[in-house]
This record gives sequence, structure tokens and C-alpha cells, in this order.
Amino acid sequence: MQHLTASELAAWIADPQRPAPLLLDVREPWEYETCHIAAAQLMPMQTVPARLNDLEEDQAIVCICHHGARSMQVAAFLERHGFSAVSNLTGGVHAWAQQVDPAMPTY
Repeated sequence: MQHLTASELAAWIADPQRPAPLLLDVREPWEYETCHIAAAQLMPMQTVPARLNDLEEDQAIVCICHHGARSMQVAAFLERHGFSAVSNLTGGVHAWAQQVDPAMPTY
């Protein structure tokens, strides 16, 4: 698994030469409603095993949570199930709010 900082992810998303990754937000719905990165897809951590077929094994996926721990667990789970291009957002949406989007609400 790769580890991305918020700044690295922001640069990737902004780069028209790179295909956009799937931003997989693994937090709970209330957390997602509080704040999320634009275009992130909500898939709460506990639902991931049942929804593996909703994901493409070779698509670039960036797992996101509040601080990076849950998303790292999901990223490791995905890798164990054959996903080859998985990254974890180090510091989660909290780091995103601090480093990329200071207007984003935090909790």
C-alpha cells in the first residue's frame, strides 16, 4: 500500500494527466455528512467486505477516514483481496482540512 499526504493527494486530483483515483471514504455516514473531500464515495468500513464487488481490483483507490487508521485497515484488507493500486490518506480528512482546505469543518 502507498501512503499519501493530503498535499500529494490534492496534487494528484488536480493533475489532468493522471486518471483520478476512487476516493473511498470509510467513515460513518454522520462523519461524512460533517465533512468530506469532494467526489469521495462513502463506504463505511464495516460494509466493505460485502461490497467488494462494487470496486474494481485494478482501479487506483485512495482510502480515507478521520485520521488515517481505519482507512489503513481497509487498504490492507483490499490488498489482501487482490486490489493492486491501493493508497491510504495519511492523517485523513483532518490532515486534508489542515493542509489543503482550511474552510472544511473539522470534528
